[in-house]
Amino acid sequence: MAVIQRVAIFAALRRAGFTVTIITRTESKATFPSDLPVIRTTYSLENLTSALAGQDAAVCVVGPGGIGAQVTMIDAAEAAGVKRFILDDFGWGDNPKSLPEFNDIHAHRRAGWDHAKAKAESNPSFTYTGISTGNPIDWALKRFPPMGFDVAHFSAIIYDSGTERFTGTTLEGIGQSVVGILQHTDETSNRFVKVQSIITCQNELLEAFQSVTGKQWEVKRGSTHTLMENGKRKFQEGASGWILDLAVAQLFDEGQSRCLLAQSREESDADLLGIVQESPEQVAAKALA
Repeated sequence: MAVIQRVAIFAALRRAGFTVTIITRTESKATFPSDLPVIRTTYSLENLTSALAGQDAAVCVVGPGGIGAQVTMIDAAEAAGVKRFILDDFGWGDNPKSLPEFNDIHAHRRAGWDHAKAKAESNPSFTYTGISTGNPIDWALKRFPPMGFDVAHFSAIIYDSGTERFTGTTLEGIGQSVVGILQHTDETSNRFVKVQSIITCQNELLEAFQSVTGKQWEVKRGSTHTLMENGKRKFQEGASGWILDLAVAQLFDEGQSRCLLAQSREESDADLLGIVQESPEQVAAKALA
């Protein structure tokens, strides 16, 4: 997900008038606008410290393979005098209702969170923020039909009753969350913020997709219990596909609120950060675009 979010965050920062410099791996094949400063380097402490010199803030958006380097990135940011480090999470943050199969993934990410917290406690000049976005909803709906909506074929899988509510943030909202943090540094210092574009459920999204497309979608019924059993079996066997199975099962696990970051918009930081509240129809239109 980091590759897609990187584009959204970069665009939002430029629109807000921030001066942006990209730091990327020497061997990266990524391309960037010609007017944008790009520093290609290895992710050693010395090289990252040099690359971050003179920067006020650093936004970490490395992919899953780079999460292990985040501790070094935090050390480099502190050494370079960076005032705010935005952690690479853009997910569920510290979710006590997450399934135990995800524990190792969370521990891998938590190493960076805990390191940033320790640095901030020992050095008042260094601060951090983590961003819990919930589901990156417009991107995920388009990319993952097992999430319940096959936008290419106008078909849906509705799990259980389709009423389990969950938190979603569009790519535009994810980008704005970073902008909002840098515009409200005091209020967002040394904590995780909870953001959202929408709280919704499958039934609302199905109605929205049908309204936006003007078509009656083919609807099949699914069971989160069956999906969870399949995911757990794959996990135990070391087979691929377990992450998506369990992520979807966790999202729609009826009556559990496993993926509801906040009970309402007022309980989140969305208004503080300037994230626009979106309707199911707006989200559906973005997923279909």
